[in-house]
Amino acid sequence: MVGCTSKEDANRALKSQGFTNIKVTGYNPLACSQDDFYHTSFTALNTKGEHISGTVCSGLIFKNATIRY
Repeated sequence: MVGCTSKEDANRALKSQGFTNIKVTGYNPLACSQDDFYHTSFTALNTKGEHISGTVCSGLIFKNATIRY
């Protein structure tokens, strides 16, 4: 299931929300809905400078990314 991550989608979604120091950490099979194809875990700094982790969920076509904490 290593191929079920999208570093590009995760970076795009996180940067658009002001996150910095983004590190993609791999696949998280339980974090997203069944409609999501990509389940990309990450760590980053939020706009307050706090260290957070979560998963960016996204689909193959016509689905925006969702950030889950």
